[in-house]
Amino acid sequence: MHTNRQILNKGIKYLAWALPLFFVGPTVIYNAFQNDHTAWHYLVLAVGVAICFFAVFFTFKGLNTIMKSLFGK
Repeated sequence: MHTNRQILNKGIKYLAWALPLFFVGPTVIYNAFQNDHTAWHYLVLAVGVAICFFAVFFTFKGLNTIMKSLFGK
């Protein structure tokens, strides 16, 4: 059983995109809660939640892709 390196690299790229999003998302959410007196509060909060969602999505997609490259279909 050989590892498909192209698919493994694709999975690592997904995880590389997810890593900074795990730090940026909570930072944006914290910023939204600190500036709740402005009119942009809910928009910034929605952007932060979306960033966190994409961080989790890219993590699952990356791990799923890595598992496919290691163990096949």
